Amino acid sequence: MPTVTDIRPQKSGKRVNVYLDNQFGFGLDLENYVKLGLKIGQEFSQEKIEEIIKKAEFQKTLDKLLRFATLRPRSEKEVGDYLRRKKVHESLHGELFNRLKCLELINDEAFTRWWIEQRMQFKSKSKKDLEYELRMKGINKEIIEKVWGEVKIDDDKSARELLEKKSYKWQNLPIGKAKQKEKEFLARKGFTWEVIDRVIGEE
Repeated sequence: MPTVTDIRPQKSGKRVNVYLDNQFGFGLDLENYVKLGLKIGQEFSQEKIEEIIKKAEFQKTLDKLLRFATLRPRSEKEVGDYLRRKKVHESLHGELFNRLKCLELINDEAFTRWWIEQRMQFKSKSKKDLEYELRMKGINKEIIEKVWGEVKIDDDKSARELLEKKSYKWQNLPIGKAKQKEKEFLARKGFTWEVIDRVIGEE
């Protein structure tokens, strides 16, 4: 059976490299290293080595996933996309998701509230645009509708703010032409014609 012939700390100081029969075997986080009580001279079956490697891979992936999930709120789809992008084996997905949920780092409803607040604060988005973005993030219709019932979206205000930011584009045009350009601009941004007519009519 393969025998542990050397154990060396990695440069990060948070993991160790384990050598089997004088060749690199696998990397291992310190927590699992201590739990397993690895020592030079120990022998392991191939099945046990595969089990240890799976645990090591899980912890290594979890550490990276936690950094990803704590940068900002994430939707379940974003986390799933991350795992597939990093080619994490599907057998680890379920437990990784459970860990994040236990830490309250995945919650599509909370994510939806955060997304709407951030986009409204910095982007002056229309309700239609926000719904599209949320669906692209994997948020289902029921959650979106529930959150809409809790937050107030002022499409008129958002439309006015967008026009103010882009007013320089049309300031030298005849009034009629300028209003037409403004309407086309707001329509592309997802505002309804009711909102567009009301806001443009105020000018």
